[in-house]
Amino acid sequence: MSGRGKGAGKGAGGKKVSRASKAGLAFPVARIGRYLKKGRYAERIDAGAPVYLAAVLEYLAAEVLELAGNAARDNKKTRIAPRHIQLAVRNDEELRRTLRADGN
Repeated sequence: MSGRGKGAGKGAGGKKVSRASKAGLAFPVARIGRYLKKGRYAERIDAGAPVYLAAVLEYLAAEVLELAGNAARDNKKTRIAPRHIQLAVRNDEELRRTLRADGN
């Protein structure tokens, strides 16, 4: 039993599974982890940090896209334009507070 992991000794290696799919995410966990390391935000990055950040970013993107889709539908459009995203963020109090750029 010199193998590693839970499936040690149970046949040839299986398919590689990404951390994003393990966490049920669409955003790329490995790429976000690489950017965190490359950005030198800290000397060390915990293994769970990129997963958590990917989940937060995915949630925010889904929220903005849903509201932008509603704004596009209200304007009788079938395609989301940058204006619809702007309207979505401006009209949602929590998103406006979260994404404001004035520093207050």
